[in-house]
Amino acid sequence: MVISILCGGSGTRLWPISRKLMPKQFAKLIGQDSLFKMTLQRNQKLLQANDILQVITNEQHYFLALDIAQSLDIKVDSFILESLPKNTAAALTISALVVAKHNPNEVIVTLPSDHIIHNDNAYKECIFTACEVARKGNIVTFGIVPDSPHTGYGYIQVAEREATIHKVVAFHEKPDVTQAQKYVEHGGYYWNSGMFCYQANVLLDEMQHYAPDIYQACCTLLESSCNLQDSTDSFIRLERQLSMQLPDKSIDYALMEKTKKLRMIPAYFTWNDVGSFESLSIELPKDSNNNAMNATCIAMHSHNNIIMADKMVATLGLDDCVIIDTQDALLVAKKGYTQDIKKIVASLEAQQSPLTEIHNQAFRPWGSYTILQESPTYKLKSIIVKPKHRLSLQKHYHRNEHWIIVSGSALVQIEDKEIFLAPNQSTYIPMGHIHRLTNPGTIDLVIIEVQVGEYLGEDDIVRFDDDYMR
Repeated sequence: MVISILCGGSGTRLWPISRKLMPKQFAKLIGQDSLFKMTLQRNQKLLQANDILQVITNEQHYFLALDIAQSLDIKVDSFILESLPKNTAAALTISALVVAKHNPNEVIVTLPSDHIIHNDNAYKECIFTACEVARKGNIVTFGIVPDSPHTGYGYIQVAEREATIHKVVAFHEKPDVTQAQKYVEHGGYYWNSGMFCYQANVLLDEMQHYAPDIYQACCTLLESSCNLQDSTDSFIRLERQLSMQLPDKSIDYALMEKTKKLRMIPAYFTWNDVGSFESLSIELPKDSNNNAMNATCIAMHSHNNIIMADKMVATLGLDDCVIIDTQDALLVAKKGYTQDIKKIVASLEAQQSPLTEIHNQAFRPWGSYTILQESPTYKLKSIIVKPKHRLSLQKHYHRNEHWIIVSGSALVQIEDKEIFLAPNQSTYIPMGHIHRLTNPGTIDLVIIEVQVGEYLGEDDIVRFDDDYMR
């Protein structure tokens, strides 16, 4: 069995907590746990000897995924890194092509990384049942038994209501309240979980028949990608130019609505796709007035609110609102309107705002940085470099940099010279000079960086050498 975890995402539905470079599966939404961490822990329990754990993610998220897996001491056997997001049809096809090289009959369980699932025993039983059905040549999807007329999910309609394994009649888009109520009252309708199980060769045969353009584009892309210097069987970086030619379609549209081999099994575990702040609030602790909020917040004469902030937020006489406060953005919304957050993100993108891309705190393979203050001509950062890691060998065309060591030790290369710096020492890097920062020590290196120049964008970096192949 191969557990294949889909780890994409554009960071729009839970903005401003999620961003393109920090989609919701990596954000710490529930205490200190991310959804991706919870997904790894849940599915590690299913793996037996010779089973494979595969992760498909954007190349920009690779080190986030790797750090979380390593923190859990979980080995990911295969990473497939997308250069561009091209939806689930391409992702599932490429995953199956990779698996089929070694065993065409291998069963693949494809799972999103951003769902919350409770009741591990029911989940395990459902997965193993799906594998048995898939070994008979079927493609299996998991239908969540609805407990309410939810309008935020798509629905799967089945033929025989009392069957254990259902033949799928149709997929239905997210309905309005009236239609959703009819689905629940009528029966035979299940929430579409986006989870699938199939043999590699079965999916590939069906894709070749029903979506030959996607199948062929994926074959060409994978063949080219496997020839890249930084690609192996356990680590494949998909080539960017050919990725642009992949059709952008979901697996539902490309295949599942057409194939005659699709079967559905009911899933009786508790499931939440965390598609909105209202969905997330179900998982959060609440006070006596049903306010879901951080311990640092105070809600007086206030009811049914969702408040997530890293500072004190106090409300008076406020009901049914969503307040999401981050270091660089504040969202205030009435409950029921958060599905339109994506429109706010689209508006910000039209303004070319960096608020859709990244937080003030950004994570890099070598550590992280936090923007403390900025203006058009200067920027102040706190930079943390992990032990035995180093930044790329680089230069900038538009800015000078001052580095002040706060803690740890630093080895600094400027052009052909190297200097060792201890806490309270500093150095200066003129624009145009090739330089590199290394942490040779055993504790985190913390520095304050002051950038001065006419342009301070993160894209003003020319890399000459990089340990992380960026």
